Amino acid sequence: PFFIHCQKCRWFQCWPTLLTRPALLSAKAAAQMSSRLLPSYFDPASSVTSRAEMNARGRLIGACARHIGLPVKRLLDAGCGVGLLRAPLRRALPEATYTGIEVSAYLCRRYGWTQSTIEDYHPARPFDLVVCYDVLQYLDDRRAARSLANLARLCRGLLHFSALTAADWRGNCDQGRTDRDVHLRRGEWYRTRLRRNFREIGAGFWRRSTAPLSLWELESVSRCRRQAV
Repeated sequence: PFFIHCQKCRWFQCWPTLLTRPALLSAKAAAQMSSRLLPSYFDPASSVTSRAEMNARGRLIGACARHIGLPVKRLLDAGCGVGLLRAPLRRALPEATYTGIEVSAYLCRRYGWTQSTIEDYHPARPFDLVVCYDVLQYLDDRRAARSLANLARLCRGLLHFSALTAADWRGNCDQGRTDRDVHLRRGEWYRTRLRRNFREIGAGFWRRSTAPLSLWELESVSRCRRQAV
């Protein structure tokens, strides 16, 4: 059978990563792997996340956008994978047009995504809302930095961003289920680059610095707090 046995983590965690690395898999091999392993990826006994968690995250994102007064007509799911957030985001923001980008050619064919990396995606217009959930830890420093810079060009309103950090690995995640084949950086590495174009709200939300959106002082991370951290 076509399986790649990873010494660092379980096979059902590694296969989505392998699908994003065309040099490692042929198109036929990727299709064979996905058809056999997709059921395990969605199985609660083996998956890293759950539909309940994705539904809650979708509601959180929609609530934050409404709270800050951001009309969301166009939203981007950057690095959408198998699209776990598509349905929750559509329910939370029914008036928004959903666009998903993904580097895997196989997943784009299967789910209808736009094939692109985050760093190289240049649509004609920016999006009101951009979601980048647990993607950039798979990129090296150079590509991750370029992707963060491009997120500022892609987003005109609100960014929801998350990535596994070194601190998360040590104290927050389930190491038995979480992919270890990643670049573990300090959270401040991401924050330093995001602050060049965004203002941190909290809970993974960042407001585009140029967006005409008002926040109360205690509803965002203050400059004094950032310096203290």
